[in-house]
Order: sequence, then structure tokens, then C-alpha cells
Amino acid sequence: MHGIDLTDDPALRTFLQELNPDAILHTAALSQPNACQDQPELSYCLNVQATWAIADHCAAAQIPYVFTSSEQVFDGNHSPYRETDRPTPLNLYGEHKLAAEMGVLDRYPAAAVCRMPLMYGVSPTAPSFIQPFIQRLRSGELLQAFTDEIRTPVSGFDAAKGLLIALEKVQGIIHLGGQERLSRYEMAQTLIEVLQIENAQIQPCLQAEVQMSAARPRDLSMDSAIAYSLGFHPQHFREVLTRLKI
Repeated sequence: MHGIDLTDDPALRTFLQELNPDAILHTAALSQPNACQDQPELSYCLNVQATWAIADHCAAAQIPYVFTSSEQVFDGNHSPYRETDRPTPLNLYGEHKLAAEMGVLDRYPAAAVCRMPLMYGVSPTAPSFIQPFIQRLRSGELLQAFTDEIRTPVSGFDAAKGLLIALEKVQGIIHLGGQERLSRYEMAQTLIEVLQIENAQIQPCLQAEVQMSAARPRDLSMDSAIAYSLGFHPQHFREVLTRLKI
């Protein structure tokens, strides 16, 4: 395992030359919209410049490149979103992901740009949104969950499968969304039911009722028919939860 500071552009380029990989799946990002809004320079360095540097290397070496972008390139007003729909980001994270996409495909048209949905699961390195949800629900603390934020979530396991499909079969943009449209509130309800949390307290709320640094699109449902036709078959939210050890 190698470590590298992605904000150090010369070091990153040298590292890639020395590593000489056969392919690159670039999944690293500052992915919390509020954090990006509060730290714009760091967001730009990580989400845009590093992504372009990796694209430069892959183009020069002519090796496969998969870059994970985001549903946040859309404004949430015209779902379900297809790959050909015009991006109109509402927050800085979405703006930076869109800039990264454009720069990647300009540098290396053969790259695969995978727009990812909300992801969840169990990881040894970084928690997903369900971990703080579960912690609060099990503690009996009140959890407020949006009823007007709609997503098409996929598990980390299924997302990885989708990225491998893209590595082999995709050039250009593809959506890797799940098969269900779920609100944050509906996801929290499902967690309570599947995990049988008896003392859970949950309250429906609207995005406008919670102050946040970054604007949040309402409905980021993605049309992922192209990925499905290539063999991407993400499981339903409830189905995955029943098998996770949480």
C-alpha cells in the first residue's frame, strides 16, 4: 500500500510515473458538500486538480481510467437524470465535480466518468451516512430526516461492481444509481425496521428547516438504464441492510 498527498501535484505526478499502473480507478474526494463549501481551495485541489493530473497520466500512458463523479452535478429539479441531461450544480461540490468531469474527458475521451449516487455500507476507513443515523437511533436521540431529499442509493459493494463494469466497458459518462427512489426519511424508517431499534425517535423535516453551508438538491434520482444494460444490478436498500453486520 502506498500513501500520497493528492494536493501535492508534482509529488502525485512523480508517484504515478514510478508506480506505472495498468489502470486507475480514482475514487478519492472531499465528498461532503458542506465541507467543500467551507473549504473551497481544498475542494478544488482534491476534486479537480488531482483528478486532472491523473487523467493526464492515463492519457499519456493510454491506460484505462475510471473517475467517480457525483449526482450533485444536477440541481434536483428535473429528475430522473440521464447521462445526456445538462448539469446545473447548486453547490460548490457539484461545480467542482462538473469541472473535473469536463477536464477529464477533454484530456482523455476514453476515460469512464461514473456519476455515483448516495452510497452506504460498512468500511474500515470511512463511515457512510447510515452509521451516524444508526448511532443516533440506537441511543434514543431524536433523528431529523429529510422527506424532500430523494436519492437512488447503492451499497459500496454494488458500487464497486459498477466501477469494474465501467473499467471494462465504458468510455464517457455513465450513471451508477440504485433501483429505488428513497427519501432520507424513508431510509431511516427502513433502518429502524430492519435493525429492530425499539427506542428510536425519528422526526420528518424539510431541507429548508436545517441550516447548512451548501445548498442541497431535492431529487437527485438517476436513470441508470445504460449501466443496467451492461450488467449492473444493484440490490435494494432493505435487501442489503439485512445482510450487513452493523
